[in-house]
Amino acid sequence: MRLPLPHTGEKLYMSRIAQAFQNGKTFIGFLTGGDPSMAKSKDFVQAMIKGGAGLIEIGIPFSDPIAEGPVIQEANIRALRGGATRSGATLEKCFTLVEDLRKETEVPLVFLTYFNPVFRYGCEAFFERAARSGLDGVIIPDLPFEEQGEIRETTRSFGIDLITLIAPTSETRIKEIAAAASGFIYVVSSMGVTGTRADITTDLVSIVTSIREVTNVPVAIGFGIHTQDQAAKMAHIADGVIVGSAIVNIIAEHGEAASTYIYEYVKGMKDAMISAALS
Repeated sequence: MRLPLPHTGEKLYMSRIAQAFQNGKTFIGFLTGGDPSMAKSKDFVQAMIKGGAGLIEIGIPFSDPIAEGPVIQEANIRALRGGATRSGATLEKCFTLVEDLRKETEVPLVFLTYFNPVFRYGCEAFFERAARSGLDGVIIPDLPFEEQGEIRETTRSFGIDLITLIAPTSETRIKEIAAAASGFIYVVSSMGVTGTRADITTDLVSIVTSIREVTNVPVAIGFGIHTQDQAAKMAHIADGVIVGSAIVNIIAEHGEAASTYIYEYVKGMKDAMISAALS
């Protein structure tokens, strides 16, 4: 979705994602859609936004989320089963969640999904529906960069950013991947699956430096970040910080009562990022 550029009479447009990164360091929060229910997912997204999140990732529940660690795997299972109501999450319910949120906020919303749900829905139909719902971007962890060309034109035609992932193993391909990026670039901080980590030892400065040589697309770092100190450190390196497992852990612990805890957690992380940017 493209929005008019502020304070200009030109017929140019800036995406919601681009606008989010115009406002300083961006905190990006993740949750699994439908965990523990779609209604509560909406509340939790609003709590993140209130706490300072500038962009939200919504995970589409999937039975075989190969990039996810135990915390998010279990969230997928909870969402698909539907808790006590047994009214499990579906792709269409995730689209409706985006529609409901879009009525109340202009904060960019991004799906994290595996390719199978997109393929089964039909690629063109999926992105047409995504555009109608008000979605801004999509992350597909199991779609290799070399295979993205098959859908990139479709995503562009519907104004949806296909978010690129760059991992520590990307090495000589970093600049090639970055040059084709749109929306923002998701830098994977550590090898392995998602989950909180005590230490992040990857040379992220070198990765981000290589990216900056070929593109001005914003860079956000995720995988393993969960403390305020880590968020502050990453804010010095990149434009945004992505947190998933720590938020999903809060939901697992507090269930339907998680909103206040999510707000407090996100606010603390965002405040740490602001302090880091000013230091």
